[in-house]
Amino acid sequence: MALSGVAAGLELATARLLLRPPRREDFDDWASFAADAEATRFLGGPQPRAVAWRAFGLMAGSWALYGFGMFSVLERATGRWIGRVGPWRPDGWPGNEIGWGLLPEVAGRGYATEAASATIDWALAALGWDDFIHCIAADNHRSVALAERLGSRWQRRARMPAPIGTEIEVYGQSAAQWRARAAQVGGLPR
Repeated sequence: MALSGVAAGLELATARLLLRPPRREDFDDWASFAADAEATRFLGGPQPRAVAWRAFGLMAGSWALYGFGMFSVLERATGRWIGRVGPWRPDGWPGNEIGWGLLPEVAGRGYATEAASATIDWALAALGWDDFIHCIAADNHRSVALAERLGSRWQRRARMPAPIGTEIEVYGQSAAQWRARAAQVGGLPR
């Protein structure tokens, strides 16, 4: 799949990760992630490969049409695909989201904080967002903890647009709050 505009050649590098728009060669890993019950526990549950293909195409389409979407996250040391993190705002969404979903076996390594921080910086600069949110299932304690590590606070309850329809907790902050916190702590985790 060829991307044009802002996404063509885009890569964000952190100390341990490489983030880039999804590529065709990412699909098998994406589909395995989507089929994993633990990985998708708070993301709507496991999906068969054909449904994962549609979601993968949806993400590529977002990049092609709007210039943003979830990044594929790869370990720099191994090149292994470990998940997707980044900006997301489908029609009817409760706001400008920075979301995440990583393989369960990489939990606890700080990768989600590192990737989310890089994508927040990118979204604020490249997309001009004035604020951002995280849509989190109420019982997803790990994601709540991550949102709070990023400096986001609970804002409200919301219902996801159809066909999802589930109730979620919205955490978030303004761009000014993000930048002020980064200045105060001498930069955020990468």
